Amino acid sequence: MAKPNLALVGATGAVGTVMIDIINNRENIWGEIRLIASARSAGKKLVVHGQELTVVELTAEAFDGIDIAMFDVPDEVSVIWAPIAAARGAVAVDNSGAFRMDPEVPLVVPEVNPEQAQNRPKGIISNPNCTTLTMMAALGALHRGWTLTELVVSSYQAVSGAGVSGITRLREEIEALAGTSAGESSEDVLKTLESKGLSLDASPFAAPVAMNLIPFAGSLKEGGFSSEEMKVRDESRKILGIPELKVAVTCVRVPVLISHSLTVHATFANPLTVADVHKALEEEPTVSLLDDPANGLWPTPTLVAGLDPTFVGRVRQSLDFPNSIEMFVVGDNLRKGAALNTYEIAELVASEF
Repeated sequence: MAKPNLALVGATGAVGTVMIDIINNRENIWGEIRLIASARSAGKKLVVHGQELTVVELTAEAFDGIDIAMFDVPDEVSVIWAPIAAARGAVAVDNSGAFRMDPEVPLVVPEVNPEQAQNRPKGIISNPNCTTLTMMAALGALHRGWTLTELVVSSYQAVSGAGVSGITRLREEIEALAGTSAGESSEDVLKTLESKGLSLDASPFAAPVAMNLIPFAGSLKEGGFSSEEMKVRDESRKILGIPELKVAVTCVRVPVLISHSLTVHATFANPLTVADVHKALEEEPTVSLLDDPANGLWPTPTLVAGLDPTFVGRVRQSLDFPNSIEMFVVGDNLRKGAALNTYEIAELVASEF
């Protein structure tokens, strides 16, 4: 059988860089691998599976001969170029939010709904938001066994969710505040940052993120909700196939470079115990259970950064809510939350060749 040809659009971006690392560390199932980016990045040299490849400019012709094209680019780029790739014969696997809620575009998590990868009338498959993905492998396993009915989530999102600019900003703020007494009184963190040339006008965040929390992530939507909160609600319903799932979400930006963390309160139609949850999650190959609070064993963002699995700890049976479980879930938002799941979808499609 001929190996399918793969394209990576956005090869030089933050997620694209992680994607290349994932490609290099997994079995090479591809024929040609083509790296695509904007005109300003075209010509750069990157090594994939030991071969030096030259990044080519994003054009319609760049998709000629490509079977699967992975997109790690902003919404406004994907909405134009993913249909062009599909029209030229490639299956477009898109990591942006451009097509996630399109009823003719499947939203796929391979551990949860792999069959949907074949249901692609537009030739496009969408990858979920990184916050949704952080908990989805674990929730999918529990939903199969006990039927999820209600979901309450609070997220603690790393600054890398805002891209390279988010990482840069946090590092700059940490450096500016180091050795000062800022943080002991109202607004002294902001004043210290401004005195060192770090005004909020140049920040991707609406408030200082170092030594702080920002109770908002994304853009403002109707009713005071953020776009991140609406994504978690709508995408969870679509992935799990529960259109009437009751969901409440609050998204918080925290001073962490990489890895999103979530507190999850999940209610099910059928009774379940902590032992049931442990057994179900231990059987999931992409979930790692770290749940021994007596010995200080639970997942944290710095422990998880750079790793592929979804990590789960602090599993508790709710004291006051029947058929409900509390747990703490952490995942690298640049890997499983973005690049890895996109790549795993591409692997699903490649198995068809």
